[in-house]
Amino acid sequence: MKARRGGPRALSIAGSDSSGGAGVQADVATFAALGVFATCAVTAVTAQNSLGVHAVGAVEPRLVRAQIDAVLGDLGADAVKTGMLCSREIVAAVAAAIDRSQPPNLVVDPVVRSTSGARLLDRGGVRALRDLLVPLARVVTPNLAEAAVLANIEEVHDLSTAEEAGRRILRLGPQSVVVTGGHLATDPVDLLVERAGVRRYRGRRIGPGAHGTGCVFSAALAAYLARGTELDEAVRAAKRFVEDRLRAAARLGRGRYHLDLRFSAPSRRRRP
Repeated sequence: MKARRGGPRALSIAGSDSSGGAGVQADVATFAALGVFATCAVTAVTAQNSLGVHAVGAVEPRLVRAQIDAVLGDLGADAVKTGMLCSREIVAAVAAAIDRSQPPNLVVDPVVRSTSGARLLDRGGVRALRDLLVPLARVVTPNLAEAAVLANIEEVHDLSTAEEAGRRILRLGPQSVVVTGGHLATDPVDLLVERAGVRRYRGRRIGPGAHGTGCVFSAALAAYLARGTELDEAVRAAKRFVEDRLRAAARLGRGRYHLDLRFSAPSRRRRP
């Protein structure tokens, strides 16, 4: 990839998280920590904290598209990452803007529900995601529950069903799929599913878990792709980034832990 004046840049298209642990805030912090200039298009405003999501207000689809067009038409992006999209209308607006501008390295994080169980994408939005946005993606990054929804299967609970879901999602048209395995009963294993085959990336379970790990993984993946990293190494590097930040995670409120997304490298001291 030809070097861009001012360095690599990435666009996050996602909802705002008032707790700072996920969504646009986590994406921007991740991009910055990895040396990538961050831009954003906000799709929704949420009232949430470490205990869960308390309210959601969607941004008008035309305003979402206007944000994307404004950024890509001027600053451009070496990677675009989508997160919470709320509704069928917003998914359609995002897909139209992406299809028009054709940015490289679209990473689709198919956010359907929050960790606390709040629904963040309506049923029409799921269908639009499958039909309109997923086919444009360089890589789609569902967790186990999201993979089941996109693949239209009842449950993904082990590596075999995760691989089958990944293959079904691949048939929707993206170039590749990473099914993240943080919710497996065993130590986490992420699967990169491509037409050429499947690769497994084994990890270790670290600490009690944290809010926003899926957002941060997909944002880190987008950042590495923006920097010109090949996909296999980008997946490995994004996985290491999340693991490093998990080791330094802190319980800032009364609920789930927050990843440490500050610019300085976190401590690698393993949590007891």
